[in-house]
Amino acid sequence: MDDIPRSDPLAAVSPLDGRYAGRTEPLVPYVSEAALMRARLRVEVEYLVALADLDATPLLLSDDDRRDLRAVVEGFGADDARFIKRLETEGADGYAATNHDVKAVEYFLRTETRAGVHPWIHFGLTSEDVNNLAHRLLVGPAVEEVLLPELAGVRDELVDLAHEYRDTPMLARTHGQPATPTTFGKEMAVYAARLGTATGRIAGAADGLAGKLAGASGTYAAHVAAYPDIDWQAFSRSFVTDLGLGHTPLSTQVNPCDDLAALFDAFRGANNVLLDLDRDVWRYVSDRYLGQEASAGETGSSTMPHKVNPIDFENSEGNLSKANSDLEFLADYITTSRLQRDLSDSTVKRNIGAAFAHCLVGYGKTGAGLRKVVPNEAVMREELDAHPELIGEAVQTILRREGDTDAYERVKQLTRGQDVTLADFRALFDDLAVDDDVRAELRALSPAEYVGMGDELVAELDSS
Repeated sequence: MDDIPRSDPLAAVSPLDGRYAGRTEPLVPYVSEAALMRARLRVEVEYLVALADLDATPLLLSDDDRRDLRAVVEGFGADDARFIKRLETEGADGYAATNHDVKAVEYFLRTETRAGVHPWIHFGLTSEDVNNLAHRLLVGPAVEEVLLPELAGVRDELVDLAHEYRDTPMLARTHGQPATPTTFGKEMAVYAARLGTATGRIAGAADGLAGKLAGASGTYAAHVAAYPDIDWQAFSRSFVTDLGLGHTPLSTQVNPCDDLAALFDAFRGANNVLLDLDRDVWRYVSDRYLGQEASAGETGSSTMPHKVNPIDFENSEGNLSKANSDLEFLADYITTSRLQRDLSDSTVKRNIGAAFAHCLVGYGKTGAGLRKVVPNEAVMREELDAHPELIGEAVQTILRREGDTDAYERVKQLTRGQDVTLADFRALFDDLAVDDDVRAELRALSPAEYVGMGDELVAELDSS
């Protein structure tokens, strides 16, 4: 083991950076430590520019100065991130080790600017002013550019299945027991609709991210002490909203994080929809309602060569369950802080990326699984034909329409706990005192045709 480099995925402590590194890579620009450094740097640079725009401050930044400052952010790379890390942990360029990640970013920016700018870097700020904005500048795009598109892809797969198999009859089970027929397409449409609603909640929560910039106790005290005549509340509001975030006017040192908690809860809602789907599809595969396209060279079992396991759905279930555990913990934890500030939330927020990564793996696995499944219409019809008692609901409802007050009891006596055939039903129909057209209506009933508006309901997706 000593010969495995620590940078090798085989040496990763977490599967997210090891086994699943290829799947979680799209999140690296948003949730890695280097990404957080860059986002902090962006906040510090834009804050400098905003201070220079105030008439009261002597800070002057030419157009070239502003362009150069923003170029530091735009050109931020691996060497810059490593330098900031050295400033924090070892010291560099004449600076002792800060043992403080935000201070290290401040010192890095000093090395990129002229001395006259240095007093204004991080002027009047607390590290949380920078961190809360930086986190949201990363979380928002991670959601919008990585996670929501992946969820949209899963929904597209469900919509395609819903339309293609809208009129494919299938036995529905309630309480795990044969109930009434449905269509496979309609069942996929239910999940597609639920997922659409859930992703809408995520998008709304992402749009509602809001930041604070109000100093060490949320009172703008240092700012007011230096420049009492500046409207710092207006400055803060303008600065934060110019970053593309909502503004949180009342806070302690920390952003209350109710916005992030709402986002994490919204993700849990979407994940619960997919967990429900994963488990149902797993059962459909077990019941042979769904077949799976085997991948060439893939092994389903180390001892049973014939097996094609529903591993994508099982993997998704595991990852989404882990994600939900993390998201629930995050939502609960980050909204509390002792008095005006304690630092325990700082290390907790570093795990936002891990929660998102488990989500991403789960979404990808569900999507991959859906692309492999093939409805076995023959098996579905055989199962329906084996349960003629499924028409019992229709029979008693039609008889009620005709005024038969004992309709339910009559069908219950025939079917409950009994093996019944269509011939048994027809014998019952022959003994009923009903018009011939009603008798013909009853005799025409069959499980495969008793699907109500199952196929038509799929059209609801087109208007959602």
